[in-house]
Amino acid sequence: MQLDRKCGIVPPLFSDKDFDKLVEEIGATYQDRVGVNLQEAHNLPGQREVLEIVNKLLEVIFPGFSEAPRHHESLNAETAVLLSEIRHALYDQIMRAVRFKCHNDTLCCSDCDSLARSTGIVNHLLEAIPGIRETMKKDVAAAYNGDPAATSYDEVILSYPCIKAITIQRLAHVLYCEKVPLIPRMMTEFAHAATGIDIHPGATLGQGVFIDHGTGVVIGETATIGDNVRIYQGVTLGALSFPKDAHGNVVKGNKRHPTVGDNVTIYANATVLGDIVIGAGSVIGGNVWLTESLPPGSRISICPPEQLVRSPEKK
Repeated sequence: MQLDRKCGIVPPLFSDKDFDKLVEEIGATYQDRVGVNLQEAHNLPGQREVLEIVNKLLEVIFPGFSEAPRHHESLNAETAVLLSEIRHALYDQIMRAVRFKCHNDTLCCSDCDSLARSTGIVNHLLEAIPGIRETMKKDVAAAYNGDPAATSYDEVILSYPCIKAITIQRLAHVLYCEKVPLIPRMMTEFAHAATGIDIHPGATLGQGVFIDHGTGVVIGETATIGDNVRIYQGVTLGALSFPKDAHGNVVKGNKRHPTVGDNVTIYANATVLGDIVIGAGSVIGGNVWLTESLPPGSRISICPPEQLVRSPEKK
């Protein structure tokens, strides 16, 4: 026993024998290799490496906002350095993801050219950056114009969680469309953890999308959102049910999330479920539960709850 001046008697640490036994017990849980990423196998993309790539991509989209301010004269040169770093790091991570998927997919062809495929995917993402930047300018403008508390575009870029979440989702969506395993979902889950906004990389977003406040927003894989859509906190664009095959397994890949038309507003905590269409220009009120399509220009709200107010003199 050891004596600590503050805590009194401190119990001993594991004996060598008990410690070795513990290591063996933990090691036994590794034998089936579930939840173990082995270096000698077709190992997985690294969370830290993918997060570093995401942060560098954000710096390319909004130079000088996440790192040191940029000089205009050297902006192109500094961007070239960033793109070169992204290109090599992303190639390595995509190679890992593709090889891992091929190794574990019994339907994959044995002569899959992961080298050429990974190179093409990286090039495709980098070529998409100019278009994503132009689209994000419209998203920033939508946030500024849609929020009376916003004082400048710079404030929106620096501090609004929707800008980070939507930017990362747009980048991840490019990889998702290229059928890159693992990495797109890793990217959007980094955004989810940082912002509270959960947008699946498979969702299709129009231009000028504004997610006000954002906390608790969930947008599913097959959701489609039109231009100039405004969404408030707590909104769910989810699936109503999950069809199953003859063996009871969930059928994957079907369209199961809403399609939201242009210029739609969805207020806080509304739940919109299923493969339904919300017509352009519609307004969905707070706390609405919606499972049926709406024609363009619709207005839907719930009846106000009954309120019971007791004045202080009537205790």
